[in-house]
Amino acid sequence: MARLTRTIRLRWLAVLLPALVVAVLELLSDTVLDETLKFPLDTLAVTLAVLVIGTGFGVVAFRQIDALTGTLRARNTELEARGASARALHRVSVAIAALTDVDDVLHAVVAHARELLAADAAVLLLEGADGRLELRAADGAPGALVDAARSDAGDATADRDATAGRGATMVRVDRQDGPDPNPADAILRFVTPGVAVVRLSAPLQRGGQTIGLLAIGARVPRGFDADEVETLASLANQATIALEHARLEARLRELAVVEERERIARELHDGIAQVLGYVNTKSQAIDEYLAGGRVDEARTQVAQLGTAARAVYVDVREAILGLRSPIEPGLGLGAAVEAHARRVAADSGFALDADIPASSRDLRLDAETEAQIYRIVQEAFTNVRKHAAARRVRLSMAVDDGRLALAIDDDGRGLTPDPPMSDVPRYGLRSMHERAQAIGATIEIRNGWRGGVLVSLTVPLAGHERESAPPTPMPPGTPAAAPSGRGAG
Repeated sequence: MARLTRTIRLRWLAVLLPALVVAVLELLSDTVLDETLKFPLDTLAVTLAVLVIGTGFGVVAFRQIDALTGTLRARNTELEARGASARALHRVSVAIAALTDVDDVLHAVVAHARELLAADAAVLLLEGADGRLELRAADGAPGALVDAARSDAGDATADRDATAGRGATMVRVDRQDGPDPNPADAILRFVTPGVAVVRLSAPLQRGGQTIGLLAIGARVPRGFDADEVETLASLANQATIALEHARLEARLRELAVVEERERIARELHDGIAQVLGYVNTKSQAIDEYLAGGRVDEARTQVAQLGTAARAVYVDVREAILGLRSPIEPGLGLGAAVEAHARRVAADSGFALDADIPASSRDLRLDAETEAQIYRIVQEAFTNVRKHAAARRVRLSMAVDDGRLALAIDDDGRGLTPDPPMSDVPRYGLRSMHERAQAIGATIEIRNGWRGGVLVSLTVPLAGHERESAPPTPMPPGTPAAAPSGRGAG
């Protein structure tokens, strides 16, 4: 506030002072000068005085103008530099975002850090599982980086980076006792002497925890302004995001493998293991019947064994199909769904009524949506085969008003109010609901008007459609789909 008041006073003084001086000169000209100096000496005296005073004021004003001009030029230069840095950083971010391999991303980060900040060397260090620093990526001018064989890293272990030509050498270095005065000094272990006379670093942080360091070094002594510090911090964030993305992808793959193993274990326990126990019991009974000469009873047990063998064959076949890609090449979604339904109907002995028009038979969606729909149908027919005791099943599938409507209706025994676990696979029903939710679909599972279970699935097609592929001849041995609306069996 005081500075603003002083500035206002100076401005008014700059206006009033020249006017006051002119007034004083005019007064002197009309009084004292007229008596002491005759014309034109008085006029020359007044003119000279005005010229001297005007020159003084002009010098002061021009200095102020020059100072303001210099400030504006400096700010303009700074803004242009920041704009150029922001544009370069944007280009770097776009280029990095186009990369998929985390090692490519990290090498791009160090290369762009060295380029944008005019450095002679750049390194990216990460903490290993043992708490030691590991050189994950590096980029430098010729001769700027230390070779692993000449590294002054004590008992460090070295391993050449598989990506030759990038100038990166994997060197693991023990931490020093106590923190370094300057974290950027860590670069000194990986560059030749004199390359990193000045250094700058930015931490890689995840959840408030430092997991690594991005550092640069230059031969020529110079300072780093705020814009350069921000640029390096932004590149460090890019590296952190890439590392976190790779970590989460690896975790998702691990979870997918664990989930698939659990599913296979459940299938083996609920299917093959139980049937094998049943076979063992029947085999012992057959052995006793034969030993006692009771051939008819033994034949009955053998027939039951045959039925169990066929059931476990179907289970194993379904498990194998569950591990394969759901949609075979050349088939649309509707055709693949109907082909699976007819395989189950042929194995289980129930009749199938399929109502799938051509528009639905040739429909193709994105891979995730197709897989989830197919697995829901697969689970529904598995439940029919194992639990429904149905004689006839109706399958319908149609596209209407931007939605795919799919229904599976059987005439079996249906759902009881509080079914035991052995009657209704609660895990399977929950899995169907989760799969529907994953693709934004709605699913309803209830008792139908035919007495059995009705599974109704509605999938919005917005954002899921893709170009249909023309149907190709099915491989030999594939069961041919019956015309729409006709039963099988």
